[in-house]
Amino acid sequence: MTVSPPPPTDRAPDAELAAARWLVRRQDGLAPDEATEFEAWLAAAPAHRAALERLEGTWQRLDTLPAAELAALRARTQAATQPRRGWQGTRRWMPLAAAACALFVVAGGWVLWQQQPVYANSFATARGQQLDVQLPDGSVLRLDTATRAEVTLYRQRREVRLPEGQAHFSVQADAARPFDVLAGPLRITVVGTRFSVRHTQTGLDAGGVRVTVEEGRVRVASADPTAGAESRLLGPGEAVAADADGHLRSAPVAPAAGALLWREGRANFENTPLAQALAEFERYGPTGLTVRDPAVAAMRINGSFDLRQFGAFAKALPQVLPVRLQPRDGTTEIAPR
Repeated sequence: MTVSPPPPTDRAPDAELAAARWLVRRQDGLAPDEATEFEAWLAAAPAHRAALERLEGTWQRLDTLPAAELAALRARTQAATQPRRGWQGTRRWMPLAAAACALFVVAGGWVLWQQQPVYANSFATARGQQLDVQLPDGSVLRLDTATRAEVTLYRQRREVRLPEGQAHFSVQADAARPFDVLAGPLRITVVGTRFSVRHTQTGLDAGGVRVTVEEGRVRVASADPTAGAESRLLGPGEAVAADADGHLRSAPVAPAAGALLWREGRANFENTPLAQALAEFERYGPTGLTVRDPAVAAMRINGSFDLRQFGAFAKALPQVLPVRLQPRDGTTEIAPR
């Protein structure tokens, strides 16, 4: 009794298996009746052609695998195609089944090889510290105070996760390897450009994410591919902000020099509540300043300030706001005048 291969269906696993069988059978050429059967299979469902094209692409790219990886795949292929006891198939079908199995082993190995990182590292700055990091691809990161960045470079893409803090990115252009930054609910995608991402729980834009573009183009979208949220394409001098849920809104942008002043240890306040300005200073170090009166906390402040000169900032406050500095319990309270 002979056993023929089961008829293919449009279900994904069956489509992949049938595609592998057809790919193997076509290596030796198809008889006219087989060619007719093949064309009918292709036309039966869009998934059939897609599965075949995926396997053909994988097969053509195998020559880029390192010799060691090819040797390992060859060993796994031989193991996978060993005859099994109790096999009842025909002699004609057994080589096809074995070859199809081998194709799946090799294709799976290709996918795994592509998914393996070629570089992975984590970086962090202490309170008040900034750090420059050069990546193997030539990109440069400037990490602000109290920032964590997790970098993973793959063969076909580059990824940086920013769980907390602020960073400036000078991305080396590489169209074949997009560069993604994941910050809170957002995914920022570029090829080669200069931009800044802020994702902090205190200070300016607390709890949200802000993206400011200095050069090139940047696409900002939800980090969740199933969210279906809108995306924005930003150019030089543009910025976008998002809340904790990823809702995007255009953000006012100071002149390029002002928007990225933090790289020089400065902050640019524009109609900023005093409490929020103090929280921004606290990200860089203890200020010894407190505010107890809600009305004082809500007062607005403008200007550019050195984030490491807490004393100079405190002395300037009575000159620009109706407040006074009052020593209290080992700290300096900013009280109403």
